[in-house]
Amino acid sequence: MNDASWGAPPRGGHGGPPDQGFGPAAPAGPTYDERVAQQTRPMPIVPDVPAPVGGVSGMPGVPAAIGAGSQDDSERGAARLSGPLFRDEMPQEPMPPSEPQPSTPQPRSAGSPRKQQREKKQAGRDLRAAIGVGVGLGAVIIASLFVVKAVFVGVVVVAVVVGLWELTSRLQERKGIKAPLVPLAVGGAAMVVAGYARGAEGAWVAMALTALAVLVWRMAEPPEDYLRDVTAGVFAAFYVPFLATFVALLLAAEDGSWRVLTFLVLTIVSDTGAYAVGWRFGTRKLAPRISPGKTREGLLGAVAFAMAAGALCMEFLIDGGSWWQGLLLGLAVAVSATLGDLGESMIKRDLGIKDMGTLLPGHGGIMDRLDSLLPTAPVVWLLLVIFVGAG
Repeated sequence: MNDASWGAPPRGGHGGPPDQGFGPAAPAGPTYDERVAQQTRPMPIVPDVPAPVGGVSGMPGVPAAIGAGSQDDSERGAARLSGPLFRDEMPQEPMPPSEPQPSTPQPRSAGSPRKQQREKKQAGRDLRAAIGVGVGLGAVIIASLFVVKAVFVGVVVVAVVVGLWELTSRLQERKGIKAPLVPLAVGGAAMVVAGYARGAEGAWVAMALTALAVLVWRMAEPPEDYLRDVTAGVFAAFYVPFLATFVALLLAAEDGSWRVLTFLVLTIVSDTGAYAVGWRFGTRKLAPRISPGKTREGLLGAVAFAMAAGALCMEFLIDGGSWWQGLLLGLAVAVSATLGDLGESMIKRDLGIKDMGTLLPGHGGIMDRLDSLLPTAPVVWLLLVIFVGAG
């Protein structure tokens, strides 16, 4: 290829060949320098700002390839491409102090120490169910107590049999102790009825026969653990039906209904006072190894509530009673009810259970309601015999 293909340069042009006279002279046109000047005119200065991807800066929708017709433009483009190409590569500026910094979510606070302390003191039971069951049981007891005494004896027998079933079942489940339920249930019912009909002597005779029946009944099984099983059976016979027999002895008096009502009211008031005062003011543990929930302040509350209720009951419910006798009676009931509750807690702690059963919603089992009543019954019966006679 020669230079003629690009067009002949004018005469006298800088760097161009002279006219050699071949052919007619070329028409006059722009000089070589003028053409070079037109082709190399300077481009407008563009600020060094990164152009948007896919177009020319300042010209939306125009591809970046359009207008890149010179080496200078290519160099500028290369300079512009030397920086970050994508948004993720741009340096991040620190967030202003007013805006919250992103952080890992923190777990929700468990509440104030006061709230945690109150939650620990709660028994964790269904309060509505407990109140409903308590009111229902109270209505049945009061109706049977003042309508027909024999019906109330039947209520005591049912409570004794169910309590024996719960106790023997837990002994077998947790310790493998097989205390025979059949002789215990039959003998326990006989104890309560004999106590109501024949007094203390009838109750003692029924207790002895029940223990003998437990010994004989267990002989039908292999001799392994015989002593352990019969010992547990005799203990169950004494703990549940024999102590419950004193309720029947209270009922057998002429004013027996009022004596039983006094016994129930004092025990319930003692438990309520212990719970109310202990929950509100309790700080010092009474027996932490047996029952961590009980406090010394709760015991004082039980004594105060029971003594006040005892004074009122002896003055207005018991014939021949006096208020000062009620103070002593209330004190004795508070102590015996607390000891009975601790004794039941000791048994459940040894068995590794919280409740003896689930028969009563919000309360647990029957034995969980009899724990304070059973040891209190002989105490009330004895003190009333001393104060006002057997009736």
